[in-house]
Amino acid sequence: MSKALDGVRILDFTHVQSGPTCTQLLAWFGADVIKVEKAGEGDATRGQLRDVPDADSLYFTMLNHNKRSITLDTKNPKGKEVLNTLIKSCDVLVENFAPGALDRMGFTWERIQELNPRMIVASVKGFGPGPYEDCKVYENVAQCAGGSASTTGFDDGPPLVTGAQIGDSGTGLHLALGIVAALYQRNTTGRGQKVLAAMQDSVLNLCRVKLRDQQRLDRTGVLKEYPQYPDSKFGDAVPRAGNASGGGQPGWILKCKGWETDPNAYIYFITQAPVWGAICKVIGQEDWITHPDYATPAARLSHLKSIFDRIEAWTMTKTKFEAMKILNEFDIPCGPILSMKEIAEDQSLRATGTVVEVDHPKRGKYLTVGNPIKMSDSLTEVVRSPLLGEHTEEVLTELGYGLEAIAALRKEKVV
Repeated sequence: MSKALDGVRILDFTHVQSGPTCTQLLAWFGADVIKVEKAGEGDATRGQLRDVPDADSLYFTMLNHNKRSITLDTKNPKGKEVLNTLIKSCDVLVENFAPGALDRMGFTWERIQELNPRMIVASVKGFGPGPYEDCKVYENVAQCAGGSASTTGFDDGPPLVTGAQIGDSGTGLHLALGIVAALYQRNTTGRGQKVLAAMQDSVLNLCRVKLRDQQRLDRTGVLKEYPQYPDSKFGDAVPRAGNASGGGQPGWILKCKGWETDPNAYIYFITQAPVWGAICKVIGQEDWITHPDYATPAARLSHLKSIFDRIEAWTMTKTKFEAMKILNEFDIPCGPILSMKEIAEDQSLRATGTVVEVDHPKRGKYLTVGNPIKMSDSLTEVVRSPLLGEHTEEVLTELGYGLEAIAALRKEKVV
């Protein structure tokens, strides 16, 4: 079966997480991703957080499937010649260097366009143009600058970053979409272009409902679906809302049977208006169906704490899975709090390719996430990550280098 991006060649100058997330997704869709690494070192994550001595870490392997790895000294003049040839033969160059690094290598946008006018240059940066554009950014910095941390947690505690890597992986996903769009536009224009995904921008895009709420707060001075209402006074910025859903249907995380010893014995419960009557019947509170304090969504807003306390009294008599089974029979929206251990052992996720077991020649079998996007005519096969420089000779041969030329480059430590 053909793949969606068959025939597209990616020159991958990315490292750590944001860029590799992007290029791995493109590789899963069938692009030929050539990862350029420094000889003897490679991507810094190969050695970070190792759990198997002398083997690539899970940090690296889980972000670099389906790619080919070559080593190249881009500071060496002969290395630059190889890079020139690579740029001429590729469709997209992806990088997440520090600001200005590509220019300092001698590969400005103008130079790249001279070599290949159809080349798309895609970049991850911490910030877009502005006062912080030269600042170095990591995952949690992006979450803080993009509005996530200030709106995460409880109002009596400090800002919190989330366990989801919305700064790094979230930006990589945004960049991948930009690259595919640029490739599509190139079919019409014949030209390459620059694509930028800033980490701050990407986090803000994922926090758009909070920007929505900021404007509502500015206008009305209150956010009635937030847990601060009606007992606390709102300030001038969107507050932290605990486990409130952030939408028009109030939700909260509730204890389930066994919560005293199991830190994940909880369920997320949403009091969706169309099933309010069913909720009341399930928890044995049928009088709430017509009671004026509970009969309408507007009336319930000022009683949400007591409502969730009453529902929790019911969920605490059930395991999270028992509660799920009962609630789903009545189409009451809810979800179990699943631990990473539970997710790793979930056979349904294995069946769909969302969790995949991969065999690696040095570290053995390990679990990884598969392609989160499923396409009926472009199936994803997750292939192990490459060893450092594993495909150097193969790629150079494709570029027209003979065995003697390759041997000479190796002797001079260019590759």
